Amino acid sequence: MRNTRQRRQHIVEQLLQHGSVQVSALVAQHGVSSVTIRTDLNHLEAQGLVSRSHGGANLLRMPPQEHGIHEKDTLNLPLKDAIGARAAQLVRQGDNILIDSGSTTMMLARHMRGLRDVTVMTNGLNIAWELAAAPGLTLRMTGGLLHQPSLSLHGSQAEASLGGFSFDILFLGVDGLDLQFGTTTHHEAEASLNHRMVEHARRIVVLTDSSKFGKVSLHRIARLDAIHTVITDAGISPDYREGLQRLGIEVLVV
Repeated sequence: MRNTRQRRQHIVEQLLQHGSVQVSALVAQHGVSSVTIRTDLNHLEAQGLVSRSHGGANLLRMPPQEHGIHEKDTLNLPLKDAIGARAAQLVRQGDNILIDSGSTTMMLARHMRGLRDVTVMTNGLNIAWELAAAPGLTLRMTGGLLHQPSLSLHGSQAEASLGGFSFDILFLGVDGLDLQFGTTTHHEAEASLNHRMVEHARRIVVLTDSSKFGKVSLHRIARLDAIHTVITDAGISPDYREGLQRLGIEVLVV
């Protein structure tokens, strides 16, 4: 899987640089079959990033750019605060909670500081900072390598730290949510860790402002059939709200 991800990321980089790619050139570069390359291009086409052409593919739209956490903190701040406050209402005394890094999940952490008898594990340095002095919470961190733009920890150590734990709720931040492709993020290692987080929680709650709907970043976290609840703002389109509800996903609008 890692080789597949690396190859597809390289293909996207080639598309961003040249605007198009050819199957024959990619076969020579990566030493794989033309069937494998066509599967990669079909994967990117399903994300809406490319259109297939005879013998290759053309760049259709740019993936959204990754913003640093400090820049994210200034974007849609009132909406993120309201989403975080609503998410905090889902936490009950005695719960074991897993919180993903992110600017919206940081707002959740701020609204959790007054809770009691709750255990929180997080991979976000910003989340840990918000909760470090909360007297009623037990705080754990995943450990791992630091991804500086998002202040998140990731990697094999972070993934291994989840072993043996079962969480009541995972609060997940995303860079994109698409009805067909699911939830995505910019960073490969973060996507891998997020996928493991999904496996270790009984309820998956996505926190996202409505600007993320219809966007697809390079790395998938989970398909939408793994998601139980989405908390967002009133900017969600009727099509997306109805589409999520048809999939059996609870939609909470602030």
